[in-house]
Amino acid sequence: MKYKAVIFDLDGTLVNSIADLSDSVNIMLKEYGYPEHDEDEYKYFVGNGSRKLVERALPKEKSADDAFVAEALAKFKKIYSSRYLEKTRAYHAIPEVLRELRDWGIPLGICTNKHQEAADVISRILFDENTFQEVRGDTPGTKRKPDPEKPLEIAQHFGVEPFEVAYLGDSGVDMQTACNAGFLPVGVLWGFRDKKELIENGAEVLLNNPVDLLRKVEFKREKKYSTAN
Repeated sequence: MKYKAVIFDLDGTLVNSIADLSDSVNIMLKEYGYPEHDEDEYKYFVGNGSRKLVERALPKEKSADDAFVAEALAKFKKIYSSRYLEKTRAYHAIPEVLRELRDWGIPLGICTNKHQEAADVISRILFDENTFQEVRGDTPGTKRKPDPEKPLEIAQHFGVEPFEVAYLGDSGVDMQTACNAGFLPVGVLWGFRDKKELIENGAEVLLNNPVDLLRKVEFKREKKYSTAN
């Protein structure tokens, strides 16, 4: 099977953003006088959107108060907007692999549960112009992963069938998304979650490093890869 398109998760897959996310939520918690969390804890708080991140970080009694969660979410987003790229960086070799795929004529997209503004800013600044044909983040009224609606819309816009798409992610939510959409579920081992979670949620291919994508997944292309290393 030769795949014709790739859709990526963002946090933990293309970029290591955990420090900026954890710092931003901890600043919000500190302003309220609530306990902060270690960075490693945030690797399990992220993945289901900004609201769920805030809910998981708040004290239990406050996370059940919808009005308060909305207030805390707005505070977090304001703080985070000033530090999207303070520590966030693309993972090693990701930019080179993306350029190689584009050189092959492979359309690339991002589907993330991160709110749209943050996804747009990070992807635009950290990657070459026109790297991604679509960046779909969390917006009001749309369904979040693992619902397949948004990634399937991306595939449709690319003009490819679901079975022709490889979907890369670092979490169980990402593997569920790929399975629900009929994509090839590709788990990355450099992200926020572990191998066990990826396999249990349907990963069919596991990548130890970004260049493995070019070696372990066969794409419909016109030339052999040469620049990524």
